[in-house]
Amino acid sequence: MSKPRDRHFPDRETIVAFIRAHSGKVGTKEIAREFGLKNADRVELKRILRDLADDGTITKRGRKVHEQETLPPTLMADITGRDADGELIATPTEWDEESGPAPKIRIHVPRRARPGAAAGVGDRALLRIEAMEPGDTAPYRARVIKVIDRTRSRILGIYRALPQGGGRLVPVDKKQAGRELNIAKADSAGAEDGDLVSVDLIRTRGYGLASGKVKERLGSLATEKAVSLIAIHAHDIPQVFSPAALREAEAAKPATLQGREDWRELPLVTIDPPDAKDHDDAVHAAPDDDPNNTGGVIVTVAIADVAYYVRPGSALDHDALERGNSVYFPDRVVPMLPERISNNLCSLVPGEPRGALAVRMVIGPDGRKRSHTFHRILMRSAAKLNYAQAQAAIDGRPDDTTGPLLDPILKPLYAAYALVKRARDERDPLDLDLPERKLLLKKDGTVDRVIIPERLDAHRLIEEFMILANVAAAEALEKKSLPLIYRVHDEPTVEKIHNLQEFLKTLDMSFSKSGPLRPEQFNRVLDQVKGHDAEPMVNEVVLRAQAQAEYSAENYGHFGLNLRRYAHFTSPIRRYADLIVHRALIRALGLGDGALPDSETPETLGEIAAQISVTERRAMKAERETSDRLIAHFLADRIGDVFQGRISGVTRAGLFVKLSDTGADGLVPIRTIGSEYFNYDETRHALIGSRSGAMHRLGDVVEVRLVEAAPVAGALRFELLSEGHTGRNSRRPRSASDRTESRGPRAGRVPKSFEAKAGRTSRKARRKPGKSKAGKAKRGKR
Repeated sequence: MSKPRDRHFPDRETIVAFIRAHSGKVGTKEIAREFGLKNADRVELKRILRDLADDGTITKRGRKVHEQETLPPTLMADITGRDADGELIATPTEWDEESGPAPKIRIHVPRRARPGAAAGVGDRALLRIEAMEPGDTAPYRARVIKVIDRTRSRILGIYRALPQGGGRLVPVDKKQAGRELNIAKADSAGAEDGDLVSVDLIRTRGYGLASGKVKERLGSLATEKAVSLIAIHAHDIPQVFSPAALREAEAAKPATLQGREDWRELPLVTIDPPDAKDHDDAVHAAPDDDPNNTGGVIVTVAIADVAYYVRPGSALDHDALERGNSVYFPDRVVPMLPERISNNLCSLVPGEPRGALAVRMVIGPDGRKRSHTFHRILMRSAAKLNYAQAQAAIDGRPDDTTGPLLDPILKPLYAAYALVKRARDERDPLDLDLPERKLLLKKDGTVDRVIIPERLDAHRLIEEFMILANVAAAEALEKKSLPLIYRVHDEPTVEKIHNLQEFLKTLDMSFSKSGPLRPEQFNRVLDQVKGHDAEPMVNEVVLRAQAQAEYSAENYGHFGLNLRRYAHFTSPIRRYADLIVHRALIRALGLGDGALPDSETPETLGEIAAQISVTERRAMKAERETSDRLIAHFLADRIGDVFQGRISGVTRAGLFVKLSDTGADGLVPIRTIGSEYFNYDETRHALIGSRSGAMHRLGDVVEVRLVEAAPVAGALRFELLSEGHTGRNSRRPRSASDRTESRGPRAGRVPKSFEAKAGRTSRKARRKPGKSKAGKAKRGKR
């Protein structure tokens, strides 16, 4: 730090510049010393620092101040209001609250906004971002590229008819659970019991129920079979294709050999889940006969040629971009493309000629990819297999389909996987192989049971081959200097690493950070707790330390996979990003029609990347909420039952508990825990009794009683039955043989991945029995 002092009070720009030069190293005291500020001047300095933190220019963590992280050039933002000059102010739609307040963005509104770019308060919009000069009241300014979602003044809910006429609206939003609206008969618009409706709030009062008026009937939810309709409408997920897109799909003709290589004799096979409807990837492997690659293999991955049917600027293209991706609910799929394309012309069904884009990869005996080539082909799938079927054949239990394929096709595939796995293990990507629960439904759409599908080598084989193909696509496009959309995953922030280190100290563990951050450093931590009680808790905390993967026209690598360049190439039926990559490859390699237009630049692709990152998160949230609603329906008649679970989240509002048998998540409000004050310890991820020191910590196995289920909102409320443990003996991770609990076996790990993380935060820090109102914990993906 410089020693000379300016006796004049520094302006905002000077203070921000000083903080930027010493971000994270200075606080109020150091800034005051730098500029020679005393007494009253220090009061003014604190006020300025508060203002800078409030408008997002800086963040305060403890006693130190940091320069705010830089926003990307293109991002999605929510327009929240206007400033004193009447200009629109927005904040990023996705923002990690651990990084401090979201920065404010001032939106420049031209006199004549182009179509689709006239935005207002409450809208969600895609913005082009530009950083302002230090000290400005808003650190960023932006122009609107496109309004994605208009403001809503309506409430979505289920109409429940009353015997005397009229009815009640049961809101579908968890935040509004329990806040019903009264609907007069004249305002019901003919709604029937069980209808999903949108309602305008027409009157509120200080007592009794608020009133609403039905504006639109969206469908019947008389049975749970239609429960996914709630999420579809709540998140404005397009589910009806435009007439023009449907006409284009119906008019499409099967691909022919013209402009393609004939690969119909190569025995490619598809390996998918047993209930898959579209089969867009096929694989093949064989030993390499090149004497310079003795012990190596040739791996071929063929992907349905969606770009042949969905041309840039077409109605099909417009609808696909609007969706961004397919959405998979337990009871239905909302596809990115019409079924004529996704389930027919682009489905690699056995025995039928299909157009594909294939990559032929030469793998050395060390498992590393030596080279690759891309080809536009006509193929014919030799077989349609599911994961368990392929694995059973390799394990010595072939069936009529896999028996003839075992020696010529399946064994070479597994031999190639063994090579590739060797290189994968050397690469040492982030090892968070957490089980995912799956809902199995009855014919009426209600939950039959919840299972954790076994993870087989067949799954890992396809996963590794797809990763190889994705890397090859990114490398091929970079070599040709063509713009593309990358799949990127940033490394954890300094703050999250610090929080992880502090947490691990409470377990007498350390996190070594010397030199560049690598996934292997996290894997070493995970290895230390395998087989110990702390394993689920540490896995969850390591997961929450990670960033979330997204799409970007700028490459900054994929931290979790430990790859320098990565793009999505293998699922153009269900992901728009993959379709862009296919078009870019066709253009780069001169493979014919359907190429990426010359008008697509890094700037325009950046806008598309920002948009489809949001649609991806929208889909994930809708899928999660639908599962929550189905599980809440499943448990609604078990009020009062006792369940075993594991604490999956700790917030100032209370504890989130995930049940062991169903994976259902519910809240134990802090006001219902024990008979003393409980303080939230962020470092330990725990609530700690102020008098007894009793601790309820992330990962603890607990017993809870179900006291309330709100199926429409997908919300559960529990009562905690287990006593808290003291912190004195909780530091050393215990092995499975050390366990002294008598409440049964430990549950499995929390089923999440670094590509879809859930964090929970709340403002309420503590409570008084009978007086506080524990706020609803906010759940958001990081």
